[in-house]
Amino acid sequence: MIDIFTTGGTIDKIYFDALSEYHIGPTPLPDILAENNVYVPHRVTQLMRKDSLELTDGDRQAIHDAVAASDADKILVTHGTDTMVQTGMVLADITDKTIVLTGAMQPATLRNSDAEFNVGFALAATQTLPHGVYIAMNGEVFDPATTKKDRDAHRFIRA
Repeated sequence: MIDIFTTGGTIDKIYFDALSEYHIGPTPLPDILAENNVYVPHRVTQLMRKDSLELTDGDRQAIHDAVAASDADKILVTHGTDTMVQTGMVLADITDKTIVLTGAMQPATLRNSDAEFNVGFALAATQTLPHGVYIAMNGEVFDPATTKKDRDAHRFIRA
């Protein structure tokens, strides 16, 4: 069983045409998994709908508590990319699970989004990596302790 916890972030953003802006909407994860014929046992729980820049210490604690309380030892967390590293560091004391954080640079609802690839890549990483906390983005796996987001390059790099 893989527990998938969603928290919002760009991956969950939807476009509100009348407002000409994006808002966090219902997670597209169940649809992404179904449309891509993912049959590995999993359950999706939407913990919150927030941009990661709006996450508080209390929100990070709620993510930590949900991951720690899960009966699964394989955890996937979808998260906004701006503070994904920070949340990964909060999860570092959970040592008996494989925890992979992923997200997207473009909303999943856009045709040119990296969301589906990142979710698939992170799902594979969750099943194959040893216990620990990882960030899986754009075909690379990172240690949150030695990683940062390069906003100009739209990718994660080793710090």
